[in-house]
Amino acid sequence: MGSKNKLKRFKENEAFKNVIQPTREEVVTNFAHKGKWHSFFENNNPIVVELGCGKGEYTIALARKNPNKNYIGIDIKGARFWRGAKTAVEENLPNVAFVRTQIELVDFIFAENEVSEIWITFPDPQIKYQRTKHRMTNTSFLKKYHHILNEEGIMNLKTDSEFMHGYT
Repeated sequence: MGSKNKLKRFKENEAFKNVIQPTREEVVTNFAHKGKWHSFFENNNPIVVELGCGKGEYTIALARKNPNKNYIGIDIKGARFWRGAKTAVEENLPNVAFVRTQIELVDFIFAENEVSEIWITFPDPQIKYQRTKHRMTNTSFLKKYHHILNEEGIMNLKTDSEFMHGYT
């Protein structure tokens, strides 16, 4: 993708009401929506999070299928999830939001027990570099997910990597 398209998408993301792009400092000091996601969506529907949402296709598909759940896609690349954010606006999907931040900050984005379900779709297993600390299913990440999931919370892992399945 050319930088011109990227800049255009960044600009559009700023105008979308369903996109939140906090600075790292805003996230770690006092993220405005932590513990208040039901207010953001203006309902008490369950919160479902897709980590590493990419273009947001899965987030959008789940939101279409389950209008009585709220979906939040998280990815560090805003130009990537722009497509999902734009689709949600075009289709008037009020149960979709996207947050541009690092996944390791997830416990600063959500309060304890605030999330009903987490989806990790096709995580990068980091096999080549043996960078286990960056794997989305390493112990430190799983502790963060456990903290934000409610008692009946569900963790979904979708992968075609035998290595990742075994590691997890």
